[in-house]
Amino acid sequence: MKEIIKLGSTLLLICLVAAAALGVTNEVTIGKILEQRETANQLARQAVLPDAAEFEPVDEAKLADIQGKEPLVKEVYAGVKDGAVIGYVIKTGPNGFSGAVEVTTGITVDGVLSGVRIGNHAETPGLGANATLPLFYEQYNGMSAAQELGVSKTAKSDTEILAITGATITSRAVTDGVNTSIRVAQTLDR
Repeated sequence: MKEIIKLGSTLLLICLVAAAALGVTNEVTIGKILEQRETANQLARQAVLPDAAEFEPVDEAKLADIQGKEPLVKEVYAGVKDGAVIGYVIKTGPNGFSGAVEVTTGITVDGVLSGVRIGNHAETPGLGANATLPLFYEQYNGMSAAQELGVSKTAKSDTEILAITGATITSRAVTDGVNTSIRVAQTLDR
Protein backbone atom coordinates (compact mmCIF):
# COMPACT_ATOMS: atom_id res chain seq x y z
CA MET A 1 0.00 0.00 0.00
CA LYS A 2 2.83 2.40 0.89
CA GLU A 3 4.44 1.60 -2.45
CA ILE A 4 1.27 2.60 -4.34
CA ILE A 5 1.00 5.88 -2.43
CA LYS A 6 4.68 6.62 -3.10
CA LEU A 7 4.27 5.90 -6.85
CA GLY A 8 1.05 7.94 -6.98
CA SER A 9 2.70 10.89 -5.21
CA THR A 10 5.68 10.77 -7.56
CA LEU A 11 3.40 10.69 -10.59
CA LEU A 12 1.34 13.58 -9.19
CA LEU A 13 4.49 15.64 -8.62
CA ILE A 14 5.73 14.97 -12.16
CA CYS A 15 2.34 15.95 -13.59
CA LEU A 16 2.27 19.19 -11.55
CA VAL A 17 5.77 20.16 -12.72
CA ALA A 18 4.88 19.39 -16.35
CA ALA A 19 1.61 21.35 -16.13
CA ALA A 20 3.39 24.34 -14.56
CA ALA A 21 6.06 24.25 -17.28
CA LEU A 22 3.40 24.16 -20.01
CA GLY A 23 1.50 27.02 -18.39
CA VAL A 24 4.60 29.20 -18.14
CA THR A 25 5.60 28.41 -21.73
CA ASN A 26 2.11 29.34 -22.92
CA GLU A 27 2.20 32.66 -21.08
CA VAL A 28 5.63 33.49 -22.50
CA THR A 29 4.75 32.63 -26.12
CA ILE A 30 1.06 33.61 -26.48
CA GLY A 31 1.80 37.27 -27.21
CA LYS A 32 4.25 36.42 -29.97
CA ILE A 33 1.87 33.84 -31.47
CA LEU A 34 -1.00 36.37 -31.61
CA GLU A 35 1.33 38.98 -33.11
CA GLN A 36 2.45 36.56 -35.84
CA ARG A 37 -1.18 35.63 -36.60
CA GLU A 38 -2.13 39.28 -36.98
CA THR A 39 0.86 39.91 -39.25
CA ALA A 40 -0.14 36.93 -41.41
CA ASN A 41 -3.73 38.24 -41.57
CA GLN A 42 -2.51 41.71 -42.61
CA LEU A 43 -0.31 40.22 -45.33
CA ALA A 44 -3.23 38.11 -46.60
CA ARG A 45 -5.53 41.15 -46.70
CA GLN A 46 -2.95 43.14 -48.65
CA ALA A 47 -2.36 40.22 -51.04
CA VAL A 48 -6.05 39.79 -51.94
CA LEU A 49 -6.86 43.51 -52.25
CA PRO A 50 -3.50 45.03 -53.20
CA ASP A 51 -4.81 48.47 -54.20
CA ALA A 52 -6.11 49.22 -50.69
CA ALA A 53 -4.01 51.55 -48.55
CA GLU A 54 -5.65 50.46 -45.30
CA PHE A 55 -8.22 48.02 -44.00
CA GLU A 56 -11.04 48.92 -41.64
CA PRO A 57 -13.01 46.17 -39.87
CA VAL A 58 -16.78 46.37 -40.23
CA ASP A 59 -18.47 47.30 -36.98
CA GLU A 60 -19.29 44.57 -34.47
CA ALA A 61 -23.07 44.76 -34.99
CA LYS A 62 -22.75 44.39 -38.76
CA LEU A 63 -20.29 41.50 -38.37
CA ALA A 64 -22.67 39.75 -35.95
CA ASP A 65 -25.52 40.19 -38.45
CA ILE A 66 -23.38 38.78 -41.27
CA GLN A 67 -22.26 35.82 -39.13
CA GLY A 68 -25.89 35.11 -38.23
CA LYS A 69 -26.66 34.63 -41.93
CA GLU A 70 -23.29 33.19 -43.00
CA PRO A 71 -21.71 31.26 -40.10
CA LEU A 72 -18.52 30.49 -42.08
CA VAL A 73 -17.53 34.19 -41.96
CA LYS A 74 -14.74 35.01 -39.49
CA GLU A 75 -13.74 38.58 -40.43
CA VAL A 76 -14.89 41.33 -42.80
CA TYR A 77 -12.75 44.36 -43.67
CA ALA A 78 -13.37 47.28 -45.99
CA GLY A 79 -10.35 48.11 -48.14
CA VAL A 80 -9.89 51.88 -48.29
CA LYS A 81 -7.86 54.06 -50.65
CA ASP A 82 -7.93 57.88 -50.59
CA GLY A 83 -10.86 57.79 -48.16
CA ALA A 84 -13.07 55.65 -50.39
CA VAL A 85 -13.97 51.98 -50.04
CA ILE A 86 -12.49 50.13 -53.03
CA GLY A 87 -13.41 46.60 -51.97
CA TYR A 88 -13.88 44.09 -49.19
CA VAL A 89 -11.74 41.38 -47.67
CA ILE A 90 -13.67 38.51 -46.14
CA LYS A 91 -12.14 35.62 -44.20
CA THR A 92 -14.11 32.37 -44.02
CA GLY A 93 -13.55 28.94 -42.49
CA PRO A 94 -15.19 26.23 -44.63
CA ASN A 95 -14.56 22.56 -43.85
CA GLY A 96 -12.11 20.73 -46.08
CA PHE A 97 -11.04 17.10 -45.99
CA SER A 98 -9.12 17.39 -42.71
CA GLY A 99 -10.91 20.26 -40.97
CA ALA A 100 -11.41 23.98 -41.39
CA VAL A 101 -9.59 25.79 -44.19
CA GLU A 102 -8.98 29.51 -43.67
CA VAL A 103 -9.87 31.31 -46.92
CA THR A 104 -9.27 35.06 -47.34
CA THR A 105 -11.04 36.58 -50.35
CA GLY A 106 -10.76 40.06 -51.84
CA ILE A 107 -13.65 41.49 -53.86
CA THR A 108 -13.63 44.94 -55.46
CA VAL A 109 -16.63 47.26 -55.35
CA ASP A 110 -16.93 46.58 -59.09
CA GLY A 111 -17.72 42.94 -58.28
CA VAL A 112 -14.43 41.35 -59.33
CA LEU A 113 -12.46 38.78 -57.34
CA SER A 114 -9.12 40.48 -56.75
CA GLY A 115 -7.48 37.60 -54.92
CA VAL A 116 -7.76 34.51 -52.74
CA ARG A 117 -5.28 33.21 -50.17
CA ILE A 118 -5.34 30.11 -48.02
CA GLY A 119 -4.26 30.48 -44.40
CA ASN A 120 -4.32 27.89 -41.62
CA HIS A 121 -5.40 24.40 -42.64
CA ALA A 122 -4.76 20.74 -41.87
CA GLU A 123 -5.11 19.39 -45.41
CA THR A 124 -3.05 16.44 -46.66
CA PRO A 125 0.45 17.45 -47.81
CA GLY A 126 0.83 16.95 -51.56
CA LEU A 127 -2.93 16.89 -52.10
CA GLY A 128 -5.26 19.35 -50.35
CA ALA A 129 -2.32 21.42 -49.11
CA ASN A 130 -1.70 22.30 -52.77
CA ALA A 131 -4.53 24.83 -52.41
CA THR A 132 -1.88 27.14 -50.96
CA LEU A 133 0.00 27.14 -54.28
CA PRO A 134 -0.48 30.03 -56.76
CA LEU A 135 -1.34 27.54 -59.53
CA PHE A 136 -4.60 26.84 -57.68
CA TYR A 137 -5.61 30.07 -55.93
CA GLU A 138 -4.74 32.39 -58.83
CA GLN A 139 -7.56 30.77 -60.84
CA TYR A 140 -9.96 32.99 -58.89
CA ASN A 141 -8.22 36.27 -59.81
CA GLY A 142 -10.31 38.47 -62.09
CA MET A 143 -13.41 36.28 -61.97
CA SER A 144 -16.79 37.95 -61.63
CA ALA A 145 -18.38 38.05 -58.21
CA ALA A 146 -21.81 38.48 -59.81
CA GLN A 147 -22.59 34.80 -59.33
CA GLU A 148 -21.30 31.86 -57.35
CA LEU A 149 -18.53 29.65 -58.69
CA GLY A 150 -18.36 25.90 -59.23
CA VAL A 151 -15.61 23.28 -59.21
CA SER A 152 -14.82 20.99 -62.14
CA LYS A 153 -12.43 18.06 -62.58
CA THR A 154 -12.04 18.78 -66.31
CA ALA A 155 -12.16 21.85 -68.53
CA LYS A 156 -13.60 24.90 -66.85
CA SER A 157 -16.06 27.58 -67.87
CA ASP A 158 -15.93 31.23 -66.80
CA THR A 159 -17.62 30.32 -63.53
CA GLU A 160 -15.72 27.14 -62.68
CA ILE A 161 -12.45 26.43 -60.92
CA LEU A 162 -10.33 23.45 -61.95
CA ALA A 163 -10.13 21.13 -58.93
CA ILE A 164 -6.82 19.99 -57.50
CA THR A 165 -6.20 16.40 -58.63
CA GLY A 166 -6.94 14.08 -55.70
CA ALA A 167 -8.24 16.94 -53.57
CA THR A 168 -11.70 17.74 -54.84
CA ILE A 169 -13.04 18.13 -51.29
CA THR A 170 -10.46 20.81 -50.50
CA SER A 171 -11.09 22.52 -53.86
CA ARG A 172 -14.81 22.62 -53.07
CA ALA A 173 -14.13 23.90 -49.55
CA VAL A 174 -12.05 26.80 -50.85
CA THR A 175 -14.71 27.58 -53.46
CA ASP A 176 -17.41 27.41 -50.74
CA GLY A 177 -15.40 30.01 -48.81
CA VAL A 178 -15.14 32.21 -51.90
CA ASN A 179 -18.87 31.80 -52.63
CA THR A 180 -19.70 32.76 -49.05
CA SER A 181 -17.54 35.86 -49.49
CA ILE A 182 -19.34 36.68 -52.75
CA ARG A 183 -22.73 36.48 -51.01
CA VAL A 184 -21.50 38.71 -48.17
CA ALA A 185 -19.95 41.28 -50.53
CA GLN A 186 -23.22 41.50 -52.46
CA THR A 187 -24.99 42.61 -49.27
CA LEU A 188 -22.44 45.24 -48.23
CA ASP A 189 -22.85 48.90 -49.16
CA ARG A 190 -20.67 49.69 -52.13
